[in-house]
Parts: sequence; structure tokens; C-alpha cells
Amino acid sequence: MADISSSDFEVANTTGYKAGAKKTAAELAQMDAEDESLRKWKESLGIKAGAAAPTTDDPRNVALLSIAMETAGRPDVVIPLDTPDAIAALKNQVMTIKEGVEYRLKVKFRVNHDVVSGLKYLHVVKRAGMKVDKADEMLGSYGPSGDVYEKKFPLEEAPSGMLARGHYVVASRFIDDDQHIHLEWVWSFDIKKEWD
Repeated sequence: MADISSSDFEVANTTGYKAGAKKTAAELAQMDAEDESLRKWKESLGIKAGAAAPTTDDPRNVALLSIAMETAGRPDVVIPLDTPDAIAALKNQVMTIKEGVEYRLKVKFRVNHDVVSGLKYLHVVKRAGMKVDKADEMLGSYGPSGDVYEKKFPLEEAPSGMLARGHYVVASRFIDDDQHIHLEWVWSFDIKKEWD
């Protein structure tokens, strides 16, 4: 991926945390059926005993549909992630962000086949080949569902000033506790004095 390496994505592990053994939604539904609190947790993931996972022809377990930039008073800037062609097209598109503006990213995705545990969004931002920002945003754990999930990230403020203006390259990745990379891509944005 451009001049972004895998080491750029390294995140600190939580001390004492170890991801559990991978289980299917059906296996989880049958486990500890008499434990009320565990039953409620499984239902929060959409897992119920005897319930079938949604049927889909999509082989991906996590289907990332879009990521968007939300800014007050402006329509969302939506980046489609649902097809390989849409992702390939991002290499030639540049998003403009007005300096100093508050914005948030939000992602839409669907979980198709099995529970995904500890889904995270990571990105590394570089300018002129130097790393200037890194994000590690936990999305959570989700069960298979026909529904589209939406997760909004905390508000951020775009840098401002003459030195902040310019072109930035971003490498993004969605990964889970099992270190399975669901999607990764490169995109770019320009910080400008005004919106285009």
C-alpha cells in the first residue's frame, strides 16, 4: 500500500486481554443456555438459539459499505467501500477538508455469517511521507444480521494554519480481534482554507 507499511498499523495490546477461541453464531447460541446474563449478551449481538444467520451471496463476513465525513451544516461526504471498483477509484479522488472545521467519521457495515469480535478501524495519515496522525477506533463486537450497522466516531478538528494546508495520504484498515483484515485501502485529502 503506497508508502504505508504494516508496522504503521501496530497497536498496543490491552494488558491481560486474550481473544477467545473463534466460535460460530450457532455454537455461541447453544453455549451456556441457562446463564441469563450471557443469554442477554448474545441477544445484544443478534444471536438467539435456533435462529438462522441471514442468507447472503456475499462471501465476506464483514461487508464495509461506506465511510463518511459528517460536518455540521454540510451534506456528508460519503466514500463507498462496497465494491472493488469503488475502492480502486479512491486512489484518484481527493477529499477536501476546510481547515479548523469540526468533523466526525462514520462507517456503515453489515455482518453476514459469523460473529465478529473486537472490530476496529485503524488509519495512518502521512504528509510528504512522514506520519502525522494515527487512529485506532474500536467499533465493537457484532453478530450476523441483515441490518446495516452504523458507528459514529468522536468529533475531531481539522488542523489549521498555513503549515497544515496541503495534501495528506491515508491508509485505512478494518481488523478484528483475530487479526483478520476485513478491508484495507488508501485514500487522500487536502486541507484547504475553504471548501471546494
